[in-house]
Amino acid sequence: MRNFEFCNKTKIIFGKETEERAGSETAQYAKRILLHHSGGHPVASGLINKIKESLKKTGVEWVELTGVQPNPLLSLVNKGIEIVKKEKLEFILAAGGGSAIDSAKAIAVGAVNEGDIWDFFERKRTTDKALPVGTVLTIPAAGSESSLSCVITNEAGPWKRSINYPCIRPVFSILNPELTYSLPPYQTACGIVDMMAHIMERYFTKEPNVELTDELCEGALRTIIRNARKIFSGGENDYAARAEIMWAGALAHNGLLDTGRIGDWASHALDHELSALFDIAHGAGLAIIFPAWMKYNIKEDTPRLARFAAKVWGVDGAFYNYEQAAREGIFRMENFFRSIGMPVRFSDTNIDTTRIPEMAKRVVHFGTIGNYRKLEEKDALAIYKLAAERDEW
Repeated sequence: MRNFEFCNKTKIIFGKETEERAGSETAQYAKRILLHHSGGHPVASGLINKIKESLKKTGVEWVELTGVQPNPLLSLVNKGIEIVKKEKLEFILAAGGGSAIDSAKAIAVGAVNEGDIWDFFERKRTTDKALPVGTVLTIPAAGSESSLSCVITNEAGPWKRSINYPCIRPVFSILNPELTYSLPPYQTACGIVDMMAHIMERYFTKEPNVELTDELCEGALRTIIRNARKIFSGGENDYAARAEIMWAGALAHNGLLDTGRIGDWASHALDHELSALFDIAHGAGLAIIFPAWMKYNIKEDTPRLARFAAKVWGVDGAFYNYEQAAREGIFRMENFFRSIGMPVRFSDTNIDTTRIPEMAKRVVHFGTIGNYRKLEEKDALAIYKLAAERDEW
Protein backbone atom coordinates (compact mmCIF):
# COMPACT_ATOMS: atom_id res chain seq x y z
CA MET A 1 0.00 0.00 0.00
CA ARG A 2 1.27 3.46 -0.95
CA ASN A 3 1.46 6.49 1.32
CA PHE A 4 -1.60 8.69 0.83
CA GLU A 5 -3.52 11.73 2.00
CA PHE A 6 -7.30 11.66 1.99
CA CYS A 7 -9.26 14.89 2.32
CA ASN A 8 -12.75 15.42 0.95
CA LYS A 9 -14.33 18.73 1.93
CA THR A 10 -17.74 18.10 0.36
CA LYS A 11 -20.62 18.18 2.82
CA ILE A 12 -23.13 15.53 1.76
CA ILE A 13 -26.77 16.28 2.57
CA PHE A 14 -28.60 13.03 1.82
CA GLY A 15 -32.24 12.06 1.94
CA LYS A 16 -35.83 12.97 1.23
CA GLU A 17 -36.76 16.63 0.64
CA THR A 18 -33.16 17.77 1.16
CA GLU A 19 -33.34 20.02 -1.94
CA GLU A 20 -35.29 22.41 0.31
CA ARG A 21 -31.97 23.19 2.02
CA ALA A 22 -30.37 24.55 -1.14
CA GLY A 23 -30.97 28.14 -0.06
CA SER A 24 -29.73 27.84 3.52
CA GLU A 25 -26.59 26.00 2.45
CA THR A 26 -25.83 28.45 -0.38
CA ALA A 27 -26.40 31.49 1.84
CA GLN A 28 -23.42 30.44 3.95
CA TYR A 29 -21.16 31.28 1.01
CA ALA A 30 -22.75 34.06 -1.04
CA LYS A 31 -25.81 36.22 -1.65
CA ARG A 32 -25.41 36.51 -5.43
CA ILE A 33 -24.90 33.33 -7.40
CA LEU A 34 -25.04 31.62 -10.77
CA LEU A 35 -27.78 28.97 -10.94
CA HIS A 36 -26.65 26.51 -13.62
CA HIS A 37 -28.66 23.65 -15.15
CA SER A 38 -29.84 22.12 -18.42
CA GLY A 39 -33.24 23.77 -18.55
CA GLY A 40 -34.79 20.40 -19.33
CA HIS A 41 -35.59 17.70 -16.79
CA PRO A 42 -34.75 19.80 -13.67
CA VAL A 43 -37.31 22.38 -14.82
CA ALA A 44 -39.96 19.92 -15.97
CA SER A 45 -39.73 17.99 -12.70
CA GLY A 46 -40.33 21.14 -10.65
CA LEU A 47 -36.90 20.97 -9.01
CA ILE A 48 -35.71 24.36 -10.24
CA ASN A 49 -38.79 26.09 -8.83
CA LYS A 50 -38.16 24.41 -5.48
CA ILE A 51 -34.55 25.58 -5.51
CA LYS A 52 -35.57 29.14 -6.39
CA GLU A 53 -38.10 29.23 -3.57
CA SER A 54 -35.42 27.99 -1.19
CA LEU A 55 -32.99 30.66 -2.40
CA LYS A 56 -35.63 33.39 -2.01
CA LYS A 57 -36.29 32.41 1.59
CA THR A 58 -32.66 33.01 2.51
CA GLY A 59 -32.24 36.20 0.50
CA VAL A 60 -29.99 34.70 -2.17
CA GLU A 61 -30.19 36.35 -5.60
CA TRP A 62 -29.31 34.45 -8.73
CA VAL A 63 -28.53 34.77 -12.41
CA GLU A 64 -29.67 31.71 -14.35
CA LEU A 65 -27.66 29.95 -17.06
CA THR A 66 -29.30 27.00 -18.79
CA GLY A 67 -28.36 24.90 -21.80
CA VAL A 68 -26.10 22.24 -20.32
CA GLN A 69 -25.89 19.19 -22.58
CA PRO A 70 -24.53 15.68 -22.04
CA ASN A 71 -20.78 15.95 -22.68
CA PRO A 72 -20.84 19.63 -21.55
CA LEU A 73 -19.47 22.15 -24.02
CA LEU A 74 -16.68 24.69 -23.75
CA SER A 75 -18.79 27.36 -25.45
CA LEU A 76 -21.32 27.31 -22.60
CA VAL A 77 -18.51 27.35 -20.04
CA ASN A 78 -17.10 30.51 -21.65
CA LYS A 79 -20.56 32.08 -21.59
CA GLY A 80 -20.84 31.27 -17.90
CA ILE A 81 -17.44 32.75 -17.13
CA GLU A 82 -18.45 35.96 -18.85
CA ILE A 83 -21.72 36.16 -16.87
CA VAL A 84 -20.05 35.49 -13.52
CA LYS A 85 -17.44 38.19 -14.10
CA LYS A 86 -19.91 40.76 -15.43
CA GLU A 87 -22.45 40.20 -12.65
CA LYS A 88 -19.78 39.82 -9.94
CA LEU A 89 -21.24 36.52 -8.77
CA GLU A 90 -19.56 34.70 -5.90
CA PHE A 91 -20.89 31.14 -6.01
CA ILE A 92 -22.18 28.60 -8.51
CA LEU A 93 -25.07 26.26 -7.75
CA ALA A 94 -25.43 23.39 -10.23
CA ALA A 95 -28.65 21.39 -10.46
CA GLY A 96 -28.53 18.20 -12.50
CA GLY A 97 -26.10 15.40 -13.20
CA GLY A 98 -22.39 15.28 -13.86
CA SER A 99 -22.66 17.44 -16.99
CA ALA A 100 -24.15 20.40 -15.13
CA ILE A 101 -21.73 19.97 -12.25
CA ASP A 102 -18.67 19.69 -14.50
CA SER A 103 -19.76 22.75 -16.47
CA ALA A 104 -20.15 24.65 -13.18
CA LYS A 105 -16.69 23.56 -12.03
CA ALA A 106 -15.07 24.78 -15.23
CA ILE A 107 -16.88 28.12 -14.93
CA ALA A 108 -15.69 28.33 -11.32
CA VAL A 109 -12.07 27.98 -12.46
CA GLY A 110 -12.38 30.43 -15.34
CA ALA A 111 -14.11 33.04 -13.20
CA VAL A 112 -11.05 33.60 -11.02
CA ASN A 113 -8.21 32.77 -13.43
CA GLU A 114 -7.41 35.02 -16.37
CA GLY A 115 -6.74 33.70 -19.86
CA ASP A 116 -8.18 30.83 -21.87
CA ILE A 117 -9.91 28.23 -19.67
CA TRP A 118 -9.02 25.52 -22.20
CA ASP A 119 -5.33 25.94 -21.30
CA PHE A 120 -6.03 24.09 -18.06
CA PHE A 121 -7.56 21.17 -19.95
CA GLU A 122 -4.60 21.10 -22.35
CA ARG A 123 -2.24 20.87 -19.33
CA LYS A 124 -0.58 24.17 -20.18
CA ARG A 125 -1.45 25.64 -16.78
CA THR A 126 -2.68 24.56 -13.38
CA THR A 127 -4.42 26.35 -10.53
CA ASP A 128 -5.50 26.11 -6.91
CA LYS A 129 -8.20 28.80 -7.23
CA ALA A 130 -11.88 28.49 -8.08
CA LEU A 131 -15.20 29.91 -6.95
CA PRO A 132 -17.08 27.66 -4.51
CA VAL A 133 -19.57 25.29 -6.11
CA GLY A 134 -22.63 23.58 -4.62
CA THR A 135 -24.79 20.93 -6.24
CA VAL A 136 -28.28 19.43 -6.22
CA LEU A 137 -27.81 16.04 -7.83
CA THR A 138 -30.46 14.51 -10.10
CA ILE A 139 -28.50 11.79 -11.94
CA PRO A 140 -26.27 9.40 -9.94
CA ALA A 141 -23.44 8.64 -12.35
CA ALA A 142 -20.31 10.73 -12.65
CA GLY A 143 -19.67 11.21 -8.93
CA SER A 144 -18.79 14.83 -9.72
CA GLU A 145 -20.89 15.91 -6.73
CA SER A 146 -17.94 15.16 -4.42
CA SER A 147 -14.97 14.69 -6.75
CA LEU A 148 -12.04 16.87 -7.80
CA SER A 149 -12.65 16.01 -11.46
CA CYS A 150 -14.20 17.93 -14.33
CA VAL A 151 -14.58 16.88 -18.00
CA ILE A 152 -15.42 19.32 -20.81
CA THR A 153 -15.78 18.98 -24.59
CA ASN A 154 -14.22 21.57 -26.88
CA GLU A 155 -16.35 21.59 -30.02
CA ALA A 156 -13.48 23.00 -32.10
CA GLY A 157 -11.55 19.70 -31.99
CA PRO A 158 -13.71 18.07 -31.04
CA TRP A 159 -11.67 17.21 -27.94
CA LYS A 160 -12.84 15.88 -24.59
CA ARG A 161 -10.43 16.71 -21.77
CA SER A 162 -10.36 16.66 -17.98
CA ILE A 163 -8.87 18.55 -15.06
CA ASN A 164 -8.39 17.33 -11.50
CA TYR A 165 -8.00 20.02 -8.83
CA PRO A 166 -8.90 19.91 -5.12
CA CYS A 167 -10.21 23.46 -5.40
CA ILE A 168 -13.14 22.35 -7.57
CA ARG A 169 -14.62 19.84 -5.12
CA PRO A 170 -18.13 21.08 -4.31
CA VAL A 171 -18.47 22.57 -0.86
CA PHE A 172 -21.84 20.85 -0.45
CA SER A 173 -23.95 18.41 -2.43
CA ILE A 174 -27.63 17.64 -1.91
CA LEU A 175 -28.60 14.06 -2.75
CA ASN A 176 -32.29 13.14 -2.67
CA PRO A 177 -32.90 9.69 -4.19
CA GLU A 178 -36.54 10.64 -4.89
CA LEU A 179 -35.29 13.06 -7.57
CA THR A 180 -34.13 10.06 -9.61
CA TYR A 181 -37.54 8.36 -9.87
CA SER A 182 -38.46 10.22 -13.06
CA LEU A 183 -35.21 9.54 -14.91
CA PRO A 184 -35.57 7.68 -18.20
CA PRO A 185 -34.30 4.09 -17.91
CA TYR A 186 -31.47 4.84 -20.37
CA GLN A 187 -30.10 7.64 -18.16
CA THR A 188 -30.35 5.44 -15.09
CA ALA A 189 -28.46 2.67 -16.89
CA CYS A 190 -25.75 5.03 -18.17
CA GLY A 191 -25.24 6.27 -14.62
CA ILE A 192 -24.94 2.75 -13.26
CA VAL A 193 -22.23 1.86 -15.78
CA ASP A 194 -20.43 5.15 -15.15
CA MET A 195 -20.14 4.57 -11.41
CA MET A 196 -19.13 0.94 -11.91
CA ALA A 197 -16.40 2.10 -14.28
CA HIS A 198 -15.10 4.58 -11.70
CA ILE A 199 -14.71 1.71 -9.25
CA MET A 200 -13.17 -0.65 -11.79
CA GLU A 201 -10.62 1.96 -12.87
CA ARG A 202 -9.41 1.98 -9.28
CA TYR A 203 -9.78 -1.75 -8.72
CA PHE A 204 -7.39 -2.74 -11.48
CA THR A 205 -4.12 -1.73 -9.89
CA LYS A 206 -0.64 -3.19 -9.67
CA GLU A 207 -0.26 -2.00 -6.09
CA PRO A 208 0.04 -4.97 -3.66
CA ASN A 209 -1.43 -5.22 -0.16
CA VAL A 210 -4.55 -3.11 -0.68
CA GLU A 211 -6.95 -5.61 0.85
CA LEU A 212 -9.33 -3.13 2.45
CA THR A 213 -9.89 -1.02 -0.66
CA ASP A 214 -10.15 -4.19 -2.78
CA GLU A 215 -12.99 -5.36 -0.55
CA LEU A 216 -14.61 -1.92 -0.58
CA CYS A 217 -14.50 -1.86 -4.39
CA GLU A 218 -15.94 -5.36 -4.68
CA GLY A 219 -18.67 -4.68 -2.14
CA ALA A 220 -19.67 -1.43 -3.84
CA LEU A 221 -19.88 -3.14 -7.22
CA ARG A 222 -22.04 -5.96 -5.85
CA THR A 223 -24.33 -3.40 -4.21
CA ILE A 224 -24.74 -1.47 -7.45
CA ILE A 225 -25.47 -4.61 -9.48
CA ARG A 226 -27.97 -5.98 -6.96
CA ASN A 227 -29.90 -2.71 -6.66
CA ALA A 228 -29.77 -1.99 -10.38
CA ARG A 229 -31.51 -5.29 -10.95
CA LYS A 230 -34.22 -4.25 -8.49
CA ILE A 231 -34.77 -0.95 -10.29
CA PHE A 232 -34.91 -2.60 -13.72
CA SER A 233 -37.28 -5.29 -12.48
CA GLY A 234 -40.12 -2.91 -11.76
CA GLY A 235 -38.59 -0.99 -8.86
CA GLU A 236 -38.32 2.41 -10.53
CA ASN A 237 -39.69 4.07 -7.37
CA ASP A 238 -37.94 1.79 -4.88
CA TYR A 239 -36.45 4.39 -2.52
CA ALA A 240 -34.08 1.95 -0.84
CA ALA A 241 -32.63 0.76 -4.17
CA ARG A 242 -32.37 4.29 -5.52
CA ALA A 243 -30.66 5.42 -2.31
CA GLU A 244 -28.05 2.66 -2.51
CA ILE A 245 -27.30 3.56 -6.14
CA MET A 246 -27.07 7.28 -5.41
CA TRP A 247 -24.71 6.85 -2.47
CA ALA A 248 -22.60 4.31 -4.34
CA GLY A 249 -22.16 6.79 -7.20
CA ALA A 250 -20.74 9.38 -4.82
CA LEU A 251 -18.42 6.95 -3.05
CA ALA A 252 -17.22 5.57 -6.38
CA HIS A 253 -15.52 8.85 -7.25
CA ASN A 254 -14.92 10.80 -4.03
CA GLY A 255 -11.33 9.56 -3.56
CA LEU A 256 -11.93 7.01 -0.80
CA LEU A 257 -11.41 4.00 -3.08
CA ASP A 258 -8.17 5.54 -4.40
CA THR A 259 -6.42 5.44 -1.07
CA GLY A 260 -3.11 3.61 -1.07
CA ARG A 261 -3.35 2.55 -4.70
CA ILE A 262 -2.84 3.78 -8.26
CA GLY A 263 -5.80 3.29 -10.60
CA ASP A 264 -5.69 2.72 -14.35
CA TRP A 265 -7.99 5.18 -16.21
CA ALA A 266 -7.18 3.93 -19.71
CA SER A 267 -10.81 2.99 -20.37
CA HIS A 268 -11.97 6.51 -19.61
CA ALA A 269 -9.41 7.93 -22.03
CA LEU A 270 -10.50 5.45 -24.70
CA ASP A 271 -14.15 6.37 -24.18
CA HIS A 272 -13.49 10.11 -24.32
CA GLU A 273 -12.71 9.73 -28.01
CA LEU A 274 -16.08 8.08 -28.57
CA SER A 275 -17.85 10.88 -26.71
CA ALA A 276 -15.94 13.63 -28.50
CA LEU A 277 -16.38 12.28 -32.03
CA PHE A 278 -19.81 10.62 -31.82
CA ASP A 279 -21.43 12.33 -28.80
CA ILE A 280 -22.23 8.96 -27.22
CA ALA A 281 -23.28 9.03 -23.56
CA HIS A 282 -20.32 8.43 -21.28
CA GLY A 283 -21.85 5.41 -19.54
CA ALA A 284 -22.82 3.82 -22.85
CA GLY A 285 -19.31 4.24 -24.20
CA LEU A 286 -17.80 2.71 -21.07
CA ALA A 287 -20.12 -0.29 -21.37
CA ILE A 288 -18.46 -0.99 -24.72
CA ILE A 289 -14.88 -0.11 -23.83
CA PHE A 290 -14.40 -1.72 -20.42
CA PRO A 291 -15.11 -5.33 -21.51
CA ALA A 292 -12.83 -4.82 -24.52
CA TRP A 293 -10.08 -3.46 -22.25
CA MET A 294 -10.45 -6.51 -19.98
CA LYS A 295 -10.25 -8.91 -22.93
CA TYR A 296 -7.06 -7.22 -24.09
CA ASN A 297 -5.54 -7.47 -20.61
CA ILE A 298 -6.59 -11.01 -19.73
CA LYS A 299 -3.03 -12.33 -20.16
CA GLU A 300 -1.54 -9.39 -18.27
CA ASP A 301 -2.91 -10.35 -14.87
CA THR A 302 -5.26 -13.32 -15.13
CA PRO A 303 -5.51 -13.90 -11.34
CA ARG A 304 -6.73 -10.31 -10.84
CA LEU A 305 -9.44 -10.67 -13.44
CA ALA A 306 -10.35 -14.08 -12.01
CA ARG A 307 -10.76 -12.53 -8.55
CA PHE A 308 -12.96 -9.83 -10.09
CA ALA A 309 -15.08 -12.57 -11.70
CA ALA A 310 -15.42 -14.46 -8.41
CA LYS A 311 -15.95 -11.57 -6.00
CA VAL A 312 -18.16 -9.37 -8.17
CA TRP A 313 -19.94 -11.74 -10.56
CA GLY A 314 -20.12 -14.90 -8.43
CA VAL A 315 -18.03 -17.10 -10.72
CA ASP A 316 -17.28 -20.31 -8.84
CA GLY A 317 -13.56 -20.96 -9.27
CA ALA A 318 -14.00 -24.67 -8.58
CA PHE A 319 -15.28 -25.13 -12.12
CA TYR A 320 -12.74 -22.96 -13.92
CA ASN A 321 -9.03 -22.26 -14.18
CA TYR A 322 -7.99 -18.62 -13.78
CA GLU A 323 -8.35 -17.69 -17.44
CA GLN A 324 -11.70 -19.46 -17.83
CA ALA A 325 -12.99 -17.72 -14.69
CA ALA A 326 -11.82 -14.34 -15.98
CA ARG A 327 -13.53 -14.91 -19.31
CA GLU A 328 -16.76 -15.96 -17.60
CA GLY A 329 -16.67 -12.80 -15.48
CA ILE A 330 -16.37 -10.60 -18.56
CA PHE A 331 -19.19 -12.55 -20.21
CA ARG A 332 -21.46 -12.01 -17.19
CA MET A 333 -20.59 -8.30 -17.08
CA GLU A 334 -21.55 -7.87 -20.73
CA ASN A 335 -24.83 -9.71 -20.13
CA PHE A 336 -25.58 -7.43 -17.19
CA PHE A 337 -24.94 -4.34 -19.30
CA ARG A 338 -27.25 -5.71 -21.99
CA SER A 339 -29.94 -6.47 -19.40
CA ILE A 340 -30.17 -2.78 -18.46
CA GLY A 341 -30.22 -1.63 -22.07
CA MET A 342 -26.59 -0.71 -22.58
CA PRO A 343 -24.56 -1.32 -25.76
CA VAL A 344 -21.55 -3.65 -25.59
CA ARG A 345 -20.30 -3.39 -29.20
CA PHE A 346 -19.73 -0.50 -31.58
CA SER A 347 -22.39 -2.09 -33.80
CA ASP A 348 -24.96 -1.33 -31.07
CA THR A 349 -24.36 2.41 -31.64
CA ASN A 350 -23.73 4.99 -34.37
CA ILE A 351 -19.93 4.71 -34.05
CA ASP A 352 -18.15 4.69 -37.41
CA THR A 353 -15.59 1.89 -37.18
CA THR A 354 -13.62 3.29 -40.13
CA ARG A 355 -12.42 5.97 -37.70
CA ILE A 356 -10.83 3.49 -35.29
CA PRO A 357 -7.26 4.32 -36.43
CA GLU A 358 -8.00 8.03 -35.93
CA MET A 359 -9.33 7.39 -32.41
CA ALA A 360 -6.28 5.31 -31.51
CA LYS A 361 -4.02 8.15 -32.61
CA ARG A 362 -6.00 10.82 -30.78
CA VAL A 363 -6.16 8.95 -27.49
CA VAL A 364 -2.37 9.03 -27.03
CA HIS A 365 -2.21 12.79 -27.71
CA PHE A 366 -0.44 13.33 -24.38
CA GLY A 367 1.49 10.04 -24.48
CA THR A 368 0.73 6.53 -23.24
CA ILE A 369 -2.48 5.94 -21.30
CA GLY A 370 -3.22 3.70 -18.32
CA ASN A 371 -1.27 2.59 -15.27
CA TYR A 372 -2.33 -1.04 -14.92
CA ARG A 373 -0.63 -1.49 -18.26
CA LYS A 374 0.86 1.35 -20.28
CA LEU A 375 -0.97 1.51 -23.60
CA GLU A 376 0.42 2.94 -26.82
CA GLU A 377 -1.39 3.68 -30.08
CA LYS A 378 -1.15 0.03 -31.22
CA ASP A 379 -2.72 -1.14 -27.96
CA ALA A 380 -5.56 1.36 -28.24
CA LEU A 381 -6.12 0.20 -31.82
CA ALA A 382 -6.39 -3.43 -30.66
CA ILE A 383 -8.88 -2.55 -27.91
CA TYR A 384 -11.08 -0.55 -30.27
CA LYS A 385 -11.04 -3.50 -32.67
CA LEU A 386 -12.13 -5.84 -29.87
CA ALA A 387 -14.98 -3.42 -29.14
CA ALA A 388 -15.97 -3.61 -32.80
CA GLU A 389 -16.12 -7.41 -33.01
CA ARG A 390 -19.67 -8.63 -33.50
CA ASP A 391 -19.14 -12.22 -32.39
CA GLU A 392 -19.38 -13.35 -28.78
CA TRP A 393 -15.98 -13.57 -27.16
